[in-house]
Amino acid sequence: MVDKFSAVAAGHICLDVIPNMDNLPVGQFASLFQPGQLLSIGPATFSTGGPVSNTGLALFRLGVPTRLVAKVGADPFGQVVCHLVESVNAELVQGLVVDARAVTSYSVIVSPPGIDRIFLHCSGANDTFGPEDIDFDLAAGAGLFHFGYPPIMRRMYAQGGEELAEVFRRARASGSTTSLDMAFPDPSSPGGQVDWRAILTRALPFVDIFMPSIEELLFMIERETYDRLPVGGLLAAVQPELLSRLAKALIELGVKIVVFKLGDRGLYLRTAGRSALAEMGRAAPADLAVWADQELWAPCFQVKVVGTTGSGDATIAGFLSALLRDCPPRQAINMAVAVGACNVEAADALSGLRSWDETLARVRQGWARLPLALSAPGWCWSESDQLWVGPAGD
Repeated sequence: MVDKFSAVAAGHICLDVIPNMDNLPVGQFASLFQPGQLLSIGPATFSTGGPVSNTGLALFRLGVPTRLVAKVGADPFGQVVCHLVESVNAELVQGLVVDARAVTSYSVIVSPPGIDRIFLHCSGANDTFGPEDIDFDLAAGAGLFHFGYPPIMRRMYAQGGEELAEVFRRARASGSTTSLDMAFPDPSSPGGQVDWRAILTRALPFVDIFMPSIEELLFMIERETYDRLPVGGLLAAVQPELLSRLAKALIELGVKIVVFKLGDRGLYLRTAGRSALAEMGRAAPADLAVWADQELWAPCFQVKVVGTTGSGDATIAGFLSALLRDCPPRQAINMAVAVGACNVEAADALSGLRSWDETLARVRQGWARLPLALSAPGWCWSESDQLWVGPAGD
């Protein structure tokens, strides 16, 4: 039986090890992290990481029936991953493949106060994950198939992305609406040196919803623009004209809904026309006219940031949950940034999340936003929705 209000989250999973560094002085990373230095810090948090966990479990907490599909090793870290997933719901662990020949992927997340986090990452079993590890019957019974982090999964970017395209071709053939999230690879790694423009050109015709960060996208398809923007100030330098141009190019490749994660500058949304949206699969909006040709930019909500682990994944879960609930686009993008804001109120990827109803109530109670000033032609502020509307969304 097909459940349109359900999702499969597939791809990368790992164990996150997050040392508590709240006691360290704010903004003094360079002076503190020196060779031979001993720093006294707090206890570590262990949590599952990657989009299968972060987005998949966030969808589950937001009330969406969700199945997880990923691979771990038969080692202690793999046992911890399975235990943590099972502690949320016993059925969620059923889609995890345990490979005795692989080591479980893990990340040590260094997050001192006042700076963005740093990841020390081992890809492990994610490098051997392929189409044969996915039960596509699950996709055939779900409304949404979400896949995440191919840049740090070796088989997904090898051979020009042939297997990534195959994953999405088969998911699309199942009738599911397809969704893709990216990750920023180490530029010196194999995943950072392949031709991502060619890989995305091959895969995106089978992707309905594409949700990279703007840094990831520029690095992969416009490296010259990425290199030209100021180090450490890329987000502040991003203007609406750039986002519009990139989104238009992605829609021309076949993507139906483009979502750019912009850190503390919020979330950008651009949608294709009505006829294209009608081809999205089971999770397509019921009211295509409301969703067609939209261009929106929602600022973030004001919160006390405790940690940013999984914030982008949570934001994606908020958006996909809204889509599955058939919310209009303005509500969908606002709920996306709301779920992302709840996420950063805790050190790990899941503890800060609330239910859908609790999050919605928080938004409706007038939750304050971070300031976001735009002066580009054709953009106007919607006071009722508390977001910017672009030329394509007039």
